[in-house]
Amino acid sequence: MAQQVRRAFKYRFYPTGEQTVELSRTFGCVRLVYNKALEERTRAWYGERRRISYAQSSAALTRWKKTEELAFLAEVSCVPLQQALRHLQTAFANFFAKRAAYPRFKSRKRSRSSAEYTRSAFTWRDGHLTLAKMTTPLDIRWSRPLPEGAEPSTVTVSRDSAGRWFVSLLCQDTIRCAPATHAAVGVDAGITTLVTLSTGEKITNPRHERRDRARLAKAQRELSRKSAGSANRDKARRKVARVYARIADRRRDLLHKLSTRLVRENQTVVIEGLTVGNMLKNRKLARAISDAAWAELHAMLEYKCAWYDRELVVIDRWFPSTKLCGTCGTVRGTLPLNVREWTCECGAVHDRDVNAARNILAAGLAVSACGDAVRPQRDTPRTRRSSAKQETQRATAEIPRLQARGRSQERTHLLGM
Repeated sequence: MAQQVRRAFKYRFYPTGEQTVELSRTFGCVRLVYNKALEERTRAWYGERRRISYAQSSAALTRWKKTEELAFLAEVSCVPLQQALRHLQTAFANFFAKRAAYPRFKSRKRSRSSAEYTRSAFTWRDGHLTLAKMTTPLDIRWSRPLPEGAEPSTVTVSRDSAGRWFVSLLCQDTIRCAPATHAAVGVDAGITTLVTLSTGEKITNPRHERRDRARLAKAQRELSRKSAGSANRDKARRKVARVYARIADRRRDLLHKLSTRLVRENQTVVIEGLTVGNMLKNRKLARAISDAAWAELHAMLEYKCAWYDRELVVIDRWFPSTKLCGTCGTVRGTLPLNVREWTCECGAVHDRDVNAARNILAAGLAVSACGDAVRPQRDTPRTRRSSAKQETQRATAEIPRLQARGRSQERTHLLGM
């Protein structure tokens, strides 16, 4: 079984001097059009309580090109400018749907420079990509081949803060579903241990940011000594950016390998729905949480499970997976972070992370089987027992026997068959 998906393939390329000048001008024009359109929309709404549509912004862009002040906008390809207006329209749609914050202005120094070209603004012939306003194709490093017979429908050119150039080709791809399996796994995210699996396996957190912290601190000290606006300061800034890029690349590579392995080996993957944004407010743990990149791992598992016909179950973040005894279903009152192993009243000794991963798996399989959610822990007036304990005691009481019988019988046992 296979399915058609739209997939982006990202490659690094090395532009010529002429291409660098043209792309830099395009990036600047894209940023200017986006910011000017956002300014007009903001002024119209707060000043006149009037909304501006994409069509009105597009008409305004035509007028801007005819003015003496902004006549240079006509010297670059019009497609990236129109795409910038479409991206702004999407940003406002997400804002009004309460999926995102109010759109922000693009900064020349802080935002990633990029430009998007649709099919009418580039030429794809015999594996060579030539953008509008250019005479020579891009020198792309093909680290992996495109799907056979695939032709890009959209091309996005970008330059990161370290000065590296990338091109992303959006193509139609055929993805074959992975072979079906009966295995299921619960995943408990952590800091010292990046993830703990319900099988008992612990994957150590490499702490990429901490490993390069000395190098990063040295580069930042050198940057602080440079004069503002000087060429040496720009060189020092790029050096800092290269250290950050190295950290991000290594972290992303590890997360891709881990998420791919989990999806290939298991039919069902169960994780917790953590609110990483709120957890980052903890000043003592914010740096370590950011380095672990739990949200990025969640996103990878989500789209890879959809690609390969796997099931991803996300349980409620208030589910007491750590404090819940997987043997008797008792929920412990408190469990400080420094307690890595604890003993329940029933006599069962639990490793904190392994017990949490097994409880996550059991709760996720129960949710998958019953189609219901695991509610947060609350006291009920009749029994004075937490609803989470009542709901999960049945699902977790059988964990030891489930593991003894093997992964293939977990779902069957939880269904009571």
